[in-house]
Amino acid sequence: MRLILLGAPGAGKGTQAEMLMKLYNIPTISTGNIFREHISKNTQLGQEAKKYMDEGKLVPDELVIELVKDRIVQEDCDNGMIMDGFPRTIPQAEAFDAMLKEINRPIDAVVDVEVPDEAIIERMAGRTVCPSCGASYHKLFKVETVPGICNECSTHLVQREDDKEDTVKKRLEVYHAQTKPLINHYEAQGKVLVIDGVGTVEEVSARVKKALGVN
Repeated sequence: MRLILLGAPGAGKGTQAEMLMKLYNIPTISTGNIFREHISKNTQLGQEAKKYMDEGKLVPDELVIELVKDRIVQEDCDNGMIMDGFPRTIPQAEAFDAMLKEINRPIDAVVDVEVPDEAIIERMAGRTVCPSCGASYHKLFKVETVPGICNECSTHLVQREDDKEDTVKKRLEVYHAQTKPLINHYEAQGKVLVIDGVGTVEEVSARVKKALGVN
């Protein structure tokens, strides 16, 4: 099963990716991990990517596609893979489609985990973390005993910059602007499965499995 997984930050996409990895015994692939692996091994592709990254530039799509191709022709992808965070743009999607056609490994489905923005803001903006021990809390789901103080080590809790409401709203705006054209692209191919991402992990997993035809 070859899948593309879409979902806004905080939609629970990572949790569903773990479930799908175990279900199909396939790896999750992200370009970030591919870049790190090639750079650490000092491969030719890694050296080329590092040159752009060191200059603060985006790695060109042609090079990204080469790196992705190198990864998905490996043995652990014979039964499929889950693409997480790639493609991000229409040019990337078109180049990815062409590359998959070339190696005869087409995408089976695009799983789009959808959660209303208000629910995501509530999930993410309610989170706090302990800067000392790393324990995490939530104003709705896991409340600390003494407000603002870590249960484990009594350190004052902080809110990460990424979890602040304004930051979350901006990330969601960017995600929607970037992803809507992608969804349209794959809808035209009849491959998009829209999943209601509201509910428990088990409920959402059951919806994903049902959409993919798994009993």
